[in-house]
Amino acid sequence: MSKAVPESVTQLIDEFSRLPGIGPKTASRLTYYLLRSPDEQAESLAQALHELKARTRFCSICFNITEADPCPICSDTERDAATLCVVEEPLDVLAIERTREYRGRYHVLHGAISPVEGIGPENLRIRELVERVRGGLVREVILATNPSLEGEATAMYLQRQLAPLGVRVTRLARGLPMGGDLEYADEVTLTRALEGRREMN
Repeated sequence: MSKAVPESVTQLIDEFSRLPGIGPKTASRLTYYLLRSPDEQAESLAQALHELKARTRFCSICFNITEADPCPICSDTERDAATLCVVEEPLDVLAIERTREYRGRYHVLHGAISPVEGIGPENLRIRELVERVRGGLVREVILATNPSLEGEATAMYLQRQLAPLGVRVTRLARGLPMGGDLEYADEVTLTRALEGRREMN
């Protein structure tokens, strides 16, 4: 960067640029916004980042992000401990919770199998999942991995690991989204939609 830009500004732009979805232009805008904002706002952001790193951890049961261990979902006696929904990331838990339909518990893998990126089963929380199922409380495991090649590969691997344990293994339904046009749907989505067709009531 130009010598006209102070090193501290360049450093913050570089740090923002490392975040997913933030390119150099957005990083620069954020940095210059913070420079113009009141000191309290920048200090509040710094404090929030510090608190995030200092107070959060992974739940020792489901590996979701939490401040208390076990997390509130694993601690909730009203939730069905016999049903386990397996997701790739903590954000997926939030998405499912927004539906207010699911009342079971979760297991967060923290990624998906991706040989291209060097991520194998040993890099995910799969061993811990198998141990939870072996514990005998779980009757159904819902595989809610993403509908991508990595998500499908992960789901197939998990199914092979869990099938011998005598637990019911299900997969989230796949198909066409509401409001979507057939002409824009990819082959995999259309195939899943055809396979998952059902009687009209």
